[in-house]
Amino acid sequence: MAFGRMNTRQGGDAPVSSINVTPLVDVMLVLVVIFILAAPMLAASLRLQLPRAQSAVPQGPVARSETLLVEISPGGAIWVQGKEASDEAVQQQLKNLGASRPDAEIQLRADTSVPYGRVVELMGWAHAAGLTRIGFVAEPDTR
Repeated sequence: MAFGRMNTRQGGDAPVSSINVTPLVDVMLVLVVIFILAAPMLAASLRLQLPRAQSAVPQGPVARSETLLVEISPGGAIWVQGKEASDEAVQQQLKNLGASRPDAEIQLRADTSVPYGRVVELMGWAHAAGLTRIGFVAEPDTR
């Protein structure tokens, strides 16, 4: 079976010299869709339901060098600067920060379902490390 133009001219069957790009475009579109769907899964982030307060103001972006962002997940796991850490690692980071910059601020983001004892435990670690500035992050109450 020869591939060529369907004509009855003399000289035989001449092959088509152009490339069909339709399959290439199809494959590329499928890859784009896969990347669009997979991109949010690649960014590891912690989803918290923060407590609501009437006096809370929306928080702007804060430079990482100014504050230490500490988050407590609903399961009680602690995340420091967007990465999960063990209790011992958190205590060591707090000690290092307290030794280098005792005036540094800790921004504490705790889910509403986290037991109060877990928050107090973290506050105790910060106090033992010599850190006294703790900011509790909340969402503005729109009611």
